[in-house]
Amino acid sequence: MPFADLLPSMSAAADGHGVTAVFVLLAVLVTAARIGGWLATRIGQPSVLGELIAGIIVGPSLLGLVNPSDPFLMVIAEFGVVILLFQIGLHTDLASLLKVGPGAAAVGGVGVVLPFALGYGTASLLGLEMLPALICGAALTATSIGISARILGDLGQLQTQEGKTVLGAAVLDDVVGLVILAVVTTIAAGGEITSLGIARTAGTAIGFLIVALLIGQLFAPRLFAAIDRIQVSGTTGALALAFALALAAGAEWGGSAPIIGAFAAGLILHSTPQRETIEEATTVLGHFFVPIFFASVGAAVELRAMANPEALRLGGLLLVLGIVGKFVAGYAPFWIPMRHALVGAAMVPRGEVGLIFARMGLATGALTPELFGGLMIMVIGTTFVTPPWLAWLSGSSRAEMMARIENDERAGLDDLVSGHRRHTADHSTPKKSP
Repeated sequence: MPFADLLPSMSAAADGHGVTAVFVLLAVLVTAARIGGWLATRIGQPSVLGELIAGIIVGPSLLGLVNPSDPFLMVIAEFGVVILLFQIGLHTDLASLLKVGPGAAAVGGVGVVLPFALGYGTASLLGLEMLPALICGAALTATSIGISARILGDLGQLQTQEGKTVLGAAVLDDVVGLVILAVVTTIAAGGEITSLGIARTAGTAIGFLIVALLIGQLFAPRLFAAIDRIQVSGTTGALALAFALALAAGAEWGGSAPIIGAFAAGLILHSTPQRETIEEATTVLGHFFVPIFFASVGAAVELRAMANPEALRLGGLLLVLGIVGKFVAGYAPFWIPMRHALVGAAMVPRGEVGLIFARMGLATGALTPELFGGLMIMVIGTTFVTPPWLAWLSGSSRAEMMARIENDERAGLDDLVSGHRRHTADHSTPKKSP
């Protein structure tokens, strides 16, 4: 009997057999994901790539050890997404981005509009209906902050003008991408495909972000200052995550996407004195739950469907357009003297953000397995080409890059997504009891 047949539903997990199967499911998925992530880092690739491929291996297409449609697994994967978006928010300093505002805005703006137009137009020309074409275009808009920040840091380029421009543009891309995702999710769930309906959904997402930030900036610092005085180890980190979950639920109740709420929670807490403690605490949880999300997406890939001519044609075109669209965006601030090619190449990886778009399309039925496979080709390809490309453009050798990795002890978003950090033991004991 295949292991996938033993996987429990949410209700079945209440009995002993169901709980045991859940334990085995999580053990298999986490082990495969972490080994895959480690192997990816050994060849200079982000760990997210290895975790995705590990999911494909243990999924129904090959070993059949994991059922990606299991309701319990889907809930756990959603929790991983919340942690991931919370980390992206914690990683985002809106104030510092104003210092590279014009250049970052130009790169980010072109980096959203051009790839979206290319993706949507190409998908439409291939005969796709409006909703799948929208998802294809939307999946090309956002840049993976985690992957870009990690690689630029490893190459010693993060604090340069190019590095700051990339981070500013990537944040802008992700904010706009999240709004686009909220709109597309609403449409996929049966919402109106009208100008008014789209404007209403976009307004709801943007409005929630603005209101959450305004109210959060007033109350969050005092709230977490009080929480920080609680002399119980782990309290600050745990309640920060509870704060993110509450805002995620609030966003959904307000008619937007839960990940908008998780992202807003991270933005709010970025400026608090407890941010480092919160980031370390959530990173520890993220090391377990975020790989489950990446691997579950990989498990949903049907290799036969991915090898289908339709998937290969769509995936190949989206891969080329995904690289070209972002690379061209690097030259948008043409009036600023900097290495535009480096900026454009650093904007290419879609990573975790592209996976969120693709998973949403598959979960709502808007994407067929073939179209989902095509998006996976784009996500894997853009993630795979970026590290060696950036190393070549920056003039750094692999030995120099690995030396920086060895000496890096940061915890946070780039650690979760790229997985190069070695000294995790140094962070097992927080500097201050959270």
